[in-house]
Parts: sequence; structure tokens; C-alpha cells
Amino acid sequence: MSDKVFKLVGAGAAIGAAALAKQISEKGWKAVMASDPPANPEDPDTELWEAIAWAVASGAVIALARMLATRQWTKYYTKSTGHAPDNANDVS
Repeated sequence: MSDKVFKLVGAGAAIGAAALAKQISEKGWKAVMASDPPANPEDPDTELWEAIAWAVASGAVIALARMLATRQWTKYYTKSTGHAPDNANDVS
């Protein structure tokens, strides 16, 4: 498997994980806050505390999901090929 294929599949896994994490973040917000997350946190009409809370919560969940997906893909690649990818840190 070439580095290009590794990076392409890794990027796809990271994007998929981020999309799933966004959905999870939204559902978590609704469960905790009993309201929808801010549609546009940059909008001045959105409460500042709510915009910050949403940015922190969703950003952390999405970053964690991307990191875990990338780690799993790198682990799979290494196990399959017998060596770590040349630029494993450049996947996402």
C-alpha cells in the first residue's frame, strides 16, 4: 500500500469520524441543555457563554474522534504491512 493510499484512506476515516462526532455532539447538547446547539455561534445574537460552550464541547468531541480514527487506521496499516507508514502524522 502506498503512502498516498494510506493518506487518502486515513483522511476519509478522519472526515467520517468528524461527521459522526458532530452528530453525537449535537445530540449530547440537546440532552444536556434541552435545546438545539447554536446554529451560528458567531452570530452576535447568540449568547457568548453558549457560543463558547458549544465551541469547546463540539471541538473537543470532533478532535477526539478524528484522533482515534487516525490512530486506529495507523495501527491497522502497521499490522497489515509490517511497518508504520512513513508520514503517519500527516494523515489528517
